[in-house]
Amino acid sequence: MWLVVLSLLVLLPGVASAETLVATRLIRATEVIGPGDVAPGQGHVPGGATQADQVIGYEARVAIYPGRPVRIADLGPAAVIERNEVVRMVYRNGGLMILSEGRALGRAGLGDAVTVMNLASRQSVQAVVHAAGLVEVGGAGAFLPKGN
Repeated sequence: MWLVVLSLLVLLPGVASAETLVATRLIRATEVIGPGDVAPGQGHVPGGATQADQVIGYEARVAIYPGRPVRIADLGPAAVIERNEVVRMVYRNGGLMILSEGRALGRAGLGDAVTVMNLASRQSVQAVVHAAGLVEVGGAGAFLPKGN
């Protein structure tokens, strides 16, 4: 009986667990993953990526060593704003639009929140990245205490 079940598992595609992708080389934190950086590995790891399109084009948040599984939680959108980069800050409220320059206090990708210091007032604000070099400031509680 067990032989029949085992034979069916081997012969039926998709019944067995999917193979988790593993790194083919050292992928350093902040590097963007390319097609040659991952390959199918042995077995299934919870939280691990099973298809290349889940990881290609994303940035590693931690170092991933060769042969180690690539976990979705260890990846994020590629950063378009670097720490200390001067960015354009936009505030919109109805018909009002205010533009200013700020300095990013961290790295961030599209849609990520980032703390930005307004260069004119030295006030730190929370902003959302909309494009390379462009962040939008707004909403209640966007301003942070001066010590942060």
